[in-house]
Amino acid sequence: MRARPLPVRSTVRLRRPVDIWHKPALSAVVAMAVPDITLYALGRLDLILYTSAGSLCALYAHGLPYAARARTLLWVVLGMVASLGIALTAASLIPSAAVLVVLASLLAAAHKMACEATRIGPPGNLILTFVAASAFFVPQRLGQVPVHLALALGTGGLAWLVCMAPGLVRPRGPERIAVARALEAAAALLRTRAGAGDTEAVAHARHATAAAVNAAWHTLFLVPVRTPARTAAGAGPERFLVRAESALGGVDGEAHPEAEAERLRGWARELRRGGPLPETAAAGGESLPGPDEAAPRHPVPGRPGGLRAVRARLAPGSPLLPIGARVAAGCVLAGWASMAVGVGHPYWAVVTAASIYQANTTLSWQRALQRTVGNLLGLLLFSALLPLIRTGPLAMIALALAFQFGAEACITRNYWLGSVCVTPMALLLTGFGAHLPAATLVGDRWTDTVVGAAVGLACCVLVTNRRAADRIDIALERVAAAESAAHRLLAAAPAPGPEDARETGWARDRLVGCLVELREAVDVAAGEWWQRALPEERIAHAEQRGHRALAGLVQRHSAPALAA
Repeated sequence: MRARPLPVRSTVRLRRPVDIWHKPALSAVVAMAVPDITLYALGRLDLILYTSAGSLCALYAHGLPYAARARTLLWVVLGMVASLGIALTAASLIPSAAVLVVLASLLAAAHKMACEATRIGPPGNLILTFVAASAFFVPQRLGQVPVHLALALGTGGLAWLVCMAPGLVRPRGPERIAVARALEAAAALLRTRAGAGDTEAVAHARHATAAAVNAAWHTLFLVPVRTPARTAAGAGPERFLVRAESALGGVDGEAHPEAEAERLRGWARELRRGGPLPETAAAGGESLPGPDEAAPRHPVPGRPGGLRAVRARLAPGSPLLPIGARVAAGCVLAGWASMAVGVGHPYWAVVTAASIYQANTTLSWQRALQRTVGNLLGLLLFSALLPLIRTGPLAMIALALAFQFGAEACITRNYWLGSVCVTPMALLLTGFGAHLPAATLVGDRWTDTVVGAAVGLACCVLVTNRRAADRIDIALERVAAAESAAHRLLAAAPAPGPEDARETGWARDRLVGCLVELREAVDVAAGEWWQRALPEERIAHAEQRGHRALAGLVQRHSAPALAA
């Protein structure tokens, strides 16, 4: 067992923003502006908390194809309304703040585990927990609950429409972006490999490319192809993805890696612009393989999906169970500690504790530091804007929308930078229905932040994930099994027809999925503070052998199409 140092400098370092940050930002602003202005016209701004619950669902699922996005957003809206219903019902029936803290903490743990199991992506459990935890401490009568839930459901429907609207203009936009990311990762791999100086950098670029290609195939598999027209439409992005995948096996571009990298980046730019798909490479005139030159790719048979996959990730022994225990224990203790120091509405301590829990202790420490720094700066910003806020409700609405946009613009660069906007936005949303002195509001929020981060981090250190190293052992076994299956396939002579290509594609998908899972397991275990020594040599050998087998599969699967 050994204790690992906790980073500080890298915790506050700014990164490049995510390429589609503007999509959730604009969607949320539109979904919030319509009900906010309507409530202002009706003189019922006290209902903004309930309409915001549905509007904030517009932050989800922007990386998914539209068919999958429609289903996912429906579940998000229903989950938000159900959580809000639990919170408001409890607030109307239970007078004890201590009991409400327990219920809010259990619901926060359920949000965390559900979002991790479904792999819904950003913003994850944070929005659901913020809305529900706030609602637990809103004065409420039982007869008001149905009306408030109807408001949330209605604005959730509006958020659904806003998020689906771009599909009328770019129906295959999410797939094109996913393939563009894979092309950009493949170009970076070719450039890194051409330098050939840093073996670790090459390994990192290879893993990033494998993950991007795997994510792109997963995105394409989510698109229904029930008609020949849809099959033909999906063949274009697939051809580019095959080309990106070829970088993993060195099928093409090894003689001139810089030229091939620039070609891949050029195709990525064309895909992002939304125009017609480029048919030939800009330099050299090479045609991409057409839809009839390669067998269509299909998901690996037998792999669980949908609710079965979620249940499997929550089964006994799941690595999500210790995370759920951390969230529940930390949120309860943080809320009770906040009450002990005199804060009347400890929901922010619960939200703070819930927000810091990540996959391991190191990431949780980083999130706690980022949350504390961001909230402090956000409170200072809110205090500086108080003269403007006091000018009237229109100013409050405009600032809330601006902070919502700013949060999405900044949070992908670093969580603390996004928190600078999230904190005053949260204060404004809760301030529409309550009239507390600004000094009390800021003081309580700062106390809750410090208490929630400190208590939550303490629970994270004490409730360690001892199963993290066990997950590595399981991942190593899966990589070995997938590698053996790949070698058996490679040892056999290629058979003519689409069947061999289909089997090769399935073997590739299994192996790359296992390699990505192994790297994720290693990263999680490496960030646990107290953890037994990792089998680093065994991990390195498994990844090297796995990527060699993957290169062979990629060559076998891609070379015929690329030579066509």
